[in-house]
Amino acid sequence: MSKLLFSKIHFYDIKDLFPNVKQPRRVDIVLSRKKQKNNILSFVMGQTVNNGTSPSNNSLQDHKRHPSLDKLLKNKKYLAAFRSFLQSEFSEENIEFWLACEDFKSTASSEDLGWKAEKIYGEFISPSACREINVDHHIKEKIQKSLEKPSRSCFDEAQKQIYLLMLRDSCPRFLQSDAYLSLKHKSRTIWYI
Repeated sequence: MSKLLFSKIHFYDIKDLFPNVKQPRRVDIVLSRKKQKNNILSFVMGQTVNNGTSPSNNSLQDHKRHPSLDKLLKNKKYLAAFRSFLQSEFSEENIEFWLACEDFKSTASSEDLGWKAEKIYGEFISPSACREINVDHHIKEKIQKSLEKPSRSCFDEAQKQIYLLMLRDSCPRFLQSDAYLSLKHKSRTIWYI
């Protein structure tokens, strides 16, 4: 027992003598980052990416515990909580733009497309917009050109970019927030009342 304790102390003393030596990376972090990257790639490309690794039981359990961004956006209670969370982080323009695009896509008449497209452009995309979203300037230029004769798909690239931003940045923080955890806890206790 004393030899084991001495060897641990001795190892840490030696480790401190070599500060430039790289620390080993944890395999679970590397695999989760790889999985995140593949999920994003598969969403962007519209196909599944198979890297030859099978999902672990832990990742499947995590997926069951937390809803996906799609489920958050479809469920009214989670959407309201997510919207208020984004307001608290001063980034509610992302969800508002995404919802405006969904409404725009469901527009039936071609006459309404013109004024709705102008409204979305003026509110979220133009350089003088009060709630400007963070998208590439190339996408903004394409949208501006498409305003002459707007189609239901003129905001698709910008909507996809905002969706990915929420997926990578806002959604993981929301799933760890008190707002989501209390909502999740309330939804569990409703069944017992």
